[in-house]
Amino acid sequence: METGIIVEFIDQEKITCAVVQEVKNQRLRLLTETNREVNLSINRLSHKSDKILDPVMGRNRTVDALKEIASLRRELTRQVNIREIWEILNTEQEWIDLPTMTVFCFSNTVTCDHESAVVRAFFQNRTYFRFDHNRFFPVSEDQVERLMSVEREKARLNRLVEFGGNWLKNGCGKVRTAPLTDDETEILEILRSVYLFGNDSPHAGRGKAILSYAGMADTDKLFDILVQNGIFHKNENLDLLRFQIPVSFSVQTEHHAKSLIDRFQIIDFGNRTDLTSLPIMTIDGQSTLDYDDAISIEKRCDHFRVGVHIIDVGHYIQKGDPIDIEAQTRSSSIYMPDQKISMIPSVLSEGLCSLRAGENRPAISIMMDLSRNAELLRYEIIPSVIRVKHQLSYYDVNQMADSDETIMSLHDLAGKFRQKRIENGAVHISLPDISVWLSETGDVVINRINRESPGRMLVAEMMILANWTMAQFLSENRIPAIYRSQPNPRDRLYRGNEGSLFLNYMQRKLLSRFIIRSDPERHSGLGLTAYVTATSPIRKYYDLITQRQIRSILGLETPYSSPEIDRLIQVLQDPVSHVSKIQYHRNRYWILKYLESRIGQKEEAIVLGKRRNGYLVLMPDYMLECELPATSGMELKPENTIHVTIQHVSARKDILSVFL
Repeated sequence: METGIIVEFIDQEKITCAVVQEVKNQRLRLLTETNREVNLSINRLSHKSDKILDPVMGRNRTVDALKEIASLRRELTRQVNIREIWEILNTEQEWIDLPTMTVFCFSNTVTCDHESAVVRAFFQNRTYFRFDHNRFFPVSEDQVERLMSVEREKARLNRLVEFGGNWLKNGCGKVRTAPLTDDETEILEILRSVYLFGNDSPHAGRGKAILSYAGMADTDKLFDILVQNGIFHKNENLDLLRFQIPVSFSVQTEHHAKSLIDRFQIIDFGNRTDLTSLPIMTIDGQSTLDYDDAISIEKRCDHFRVGVHIIDVGHYIQKGDPIDIEAQTRSSSIYMPDQKISMIPSVLSEGLCSLRAGENRPAISIMMDLSRNAELLRYEIIPSVIRVKHQLSYYDVNQMADSDETIMSLHDLAGKFRQKRIENGAVHISLPDISVWLSETGDVVINRINRESPGRMLVAEMMILANWTMAQFLSENRIPAIYRSQPNPRDRLYRGNEGSLFLNYMQRKLLSRFIIRSDPERHSGLGLTAYVTATSPIRKYYDLITQRQIRSILGLETPYSSPEIDRLIQVLQDPVSHVSKIQYHRNRYWILKYLESRIGQKEEAIVLGKRRNGYLVLMPDYMLECELPATSGMELKPENTIHVTIQHVSARKDILSVFL
């Protein structure tokens, strides 16, 4: 390699012509046709000419000469018909060197300019030949067809970007009577994916190109366009789409559910204890259709025998069957103001696996002897057959709380059991639930529920008692399960149940995260030595797993091993988290939707704390936090009760702003 030689190199998918000005240790200093000086390795060259430019020409004349040579080579490149050459050579299937290929491409006497033109042509079009510096290999017919198909698709998608950008600019959201074209449908699918998943969308690049072409930066406008074109509903639940939650069951699962109903029409519960004579009751919300737990109480000489009876889902749904596989994928039923998505098909959750009054059902019964002070004297867990006598609502129980002996006894025991938990270190947090639902006319209805009402309190404590007892049963039998534990809170703001709404709310923020594990450990929040949840096996897969472990102790099935339990905990972690987020976000969405109609109205608020530019407040009627801008001359303190005016609300944008 010597100075003055004309060479070419590839930079940013483009071939550039240059002259060598200096050679040093296999590196070259070049002057390019664009009047730039570059340094690069000899290995970077795509072509070396036998032409030499005289160094005494001067820089400007040298650059002009390079431009002229590059122009000539580009003109020669246009004369190369690669497809025609490939049709002649594709059967050879061997490497062809540059001089030979140049002769094939040009019938006249060839020069280094012709060689450069060949390199340029084959570099620009790599459909027909593999290109390796100064040699070429013909691609097979199948490979050519695949590459051409890819190129056609690229060209189509590039045209789609232009079409989509123009379509967005020209009012694609206008009311229309004609159906969408195939291109419009594809564009909307791309935009839907980008709106939902952003950079994680497989169409992110193309979608952003369409939006950029249309000059559209506001994704809220994009949401409106998707609504106007029927892709989204105006109140679309985007979390369901982002987490890819199925709202219906597969055909295979539905078919298997119906086959179970057919199979179990003949009632045969095997060797189970008959408890159908017990006065068993369910206590649930008024709209509940899936009853998975029931309670009974019998007064004995010096104690009470309390039964918590859980539908035995494992009697119907076997490990690994289609329903079980889909239930594991879903992890939990999802309850939202406008929609309910069951973990198992409703023909089971509201039928065969529901404790409906007057119908015999297989159950796992936790039978507990409690002293009058609610001390657990002894217990047994048995496979049973039960028949619910009374299907009560919380409202029914609240009305009976001062007059019905059974309810009074249960409520008294529940209160005493709670007090024992508190004495054992439990952190009792009492906050209202905000129940949100849609009326038949689509109006948002909000109800503030007192969780300390007799009905809700006694059910909560009886379920905690039953779950604690089942945890002891599993632990004593050394069976792994999905145990819940919780470290001590970071701080305690009050003792017992004496805290105000403010203190209860702030105490909840100080709780440590609970831990899911396969072996028992103390649950400080509940004040219990061990804890599982197994009272909702038709609603929560965690509970179904734990119920199966109890069934294994009772000889009804084979238990999961510790590694299997650990694996299931990992598998269920994300789905369970998604369910929690979906329920929280959807509840909040509809509360904000309700508040959109109350702009300008005053609402009570409790000051939670000071922020840099204002305060954080809680609106207790909705249990919503929001920022309150600071007002000059006003100094607020935590727990102050104030009134705020709703200024702006957007459920879709998750915005709530108020002023004092």
